[in-house]
Amino acid sequence: MISGVMPNYFVFQTWTMSAVLINMFGQGMVLSYTSSLLPGLNHPDSPIKIDLNTGSWLGSIVGVSGIPGFLLSSVLMDRLGRKATHFIIVLPGVVGWLLIYFANNVKAIMIGRFLGGLSSLGTVSLGAVVIGEYTCPKYRGVFLYLKNAAVCLGAMFTHIISRFLHWRTITLVGLIPMLIALTIIYTWPESPAWLISRKQYDRSKEAFLWLRGDSEASKKELAETINAQKERMRTANRKITLSFLIKDFFRKFTRKDFVKPLNIMILAALVLEMSGRHVFPAYAPLIMAAITGESTQSFYYTLALDLIITVASLFASILVKLMSRRKLLFTTGFSAFGVLTLVCLNLFLTSQDIIANRPLTSVSMLVVYFIFANLGCAPIPLALAGEVFPLAHRGVGSAVTGLWISVCLIIGLKSTPHLIVSISVSGFFAVYGLVMGTSLVILYFVMPETKDKTLQEIENFFNHGTFTVLDIVEEAEELEMIRK
Repeated sequence: MISGVMPNYFVFQTWTMSAVLINMFGQGMVLSYTSSLLPGLNHPDSPIKIDLNTGSWLGSIVGVSGIPGFLLSSVLMDRLGRKATHFIIVLPGVVGWLLIYFANNVKAIMIGRFLGGLSSLGTVSLGAVVIGEYTCPKYRGVFLYLKNAAVCLGAMFTHIISRFLHWRTITLVGLIPMLIALTIIYTWPESPAWLISRKQYDRSKEAFLWLRGDSEASKKELAETINAQKERMRTANRKITLSFLIKDFFRKFTRKDFVKPLNIMILAALVLEMSGRHVFPAYAPLIMAAITGESTQSFYYTLALDLIITVASLFASILVKLMSRRKLLFTTGFSAFGVLTLVCLNLFLTSQDIIANRPLTSVSMLVVYFIFANLGCAPIPLALAGEVFPLAHRGVGSAVTGLWISVCLIIGLKSTPHLIVSISVSGFFAVYGLVMGTSLVILYFVMPETKDKTLQEIENFFNHGTFTVLDIVEEAEELEMIRK
């Protein structure tokens, strides 16, 4: 597939990324499926009965399964490559949907949700890494933002069809995007960056030029990456044992090119989860019913918010071409924090009968909040996951980041129903807003600008404090080798 006449590189970048985006659409269905499943199981005619605690576990089990999902994808992406790992990690999601479809008890549904979460969260950081390594800096931001938009679109689609289809039927619909993604992944070349890490330079060159074209900029980026990897190998301990791997893992926490990106991702993950990125799709009807005070119209409110969130996510993929990452994140992030503060205040005063209950006012403010949140707070942290970790730390960095995201997701999904019941929806938003605002303030001082930077330039920044580090002689020799 790679050999022959050099095709339009953008077409092939788009083709490979379509698998990631279609899979993310499917994962959006996984994350939002509880909005259909829980009402179905709570229906008086349902043969499978659940209580509040069981329902919260059906939602949060996705976060629990994210822990092995992130670990598995991180280990496999270093050992087997990005292509094989992506294919393998999607498979549990297929099995999970089938298991839920044939389930006749809560245990089977729980296992199916676990497998779906393993696949869903296992491909979060993996998909970001794939986009970062397969696409050129010019289009990387757009594809990373479309990844977020695809999840939103999948969530909205699930909320729509839940109005018309039984929760079992929805599982069959959820299979379709995963199967399409698997078919496209089969046609991929392997990641050029991973091939370089395995010293397969000829294959890496072939795949890289097929994906990126044969421009001088592409050749220069490939030469810089090969040069940096060779330099790292010359200074590395070549005796690979289990003891060495364990020591090397803990040694990473003493290296600034690992610790700095990790700190950024810890803060970015808090911004992501506290913005309601995953909690709202899972509990949208519950949240909207708590805000409006009645459940009969919650579907229409939820659908309207879904549409606005999806449009905002798509619009963000345009803004990322016009604005820097930092400007977009902090402008929209602090705006979202301000609007959420007003939402909390309005809901609190309404609950105390200080002002009249006007559900449309609260919903309108929430609409504005989610517009701001999905322009920056949701997509940028996921984009950073595919950009900030150097090649040598990408697998471990993805694993540790994934563990942290899973912990945040577990806490968020498990606590949301209980928080809404115990401290009301205004208290729920207040807790999330406080954590999100604090994380944004700290992130402002530590996050670099990554727009239009190659992954090697970003790696240079964390190693040397500057994006451009030149070793003229070696770079010229390596560039000459690529041209020949």
